[in-house]
Amino acid sequence: MNRQIFINLAVKDLSASLAFYSALGFSTNPQFSDDTAKCMVWSEHIFVMIMTHEKFYTFTQKPLANTQQAIAGLYSLSVPSPEKVNEIMALGLKAGGHEPNEPRDYGFMRQ
Repeated sequence: MNRQIFINLAVKDLSASLAFYSALGFSTNPQFSDDTAKCMVWSEHIFVMIMTHEKFYTFTQKPLANTQQAIAGLYSLSVPSPEKVNEIMALGLKAGGHEPNEPRDYGFMRQ
């Protein structure tokens, strides 16, 4: 069995989040999607599960972080080039995302 990673995120608006991740190039796996959660596919091994708050609370009793005031985590996805990073960032901004910091090259992104 191949190892896979599922990143689980609680979202306020499932439809808007679906549109956002779709705009970035994710596809949806209907096998793991319903009216309360969508399985967004990045690659054959990496998935982002976006869930309503109600669905997310079926997995935990802890309160959700207010990400307007605190960081809940940092996530990175690999792409083949800096140009692809810029392309995905442009798509994310166009889909309603925002740039929290000035772009930086950390030096390890190039092969």
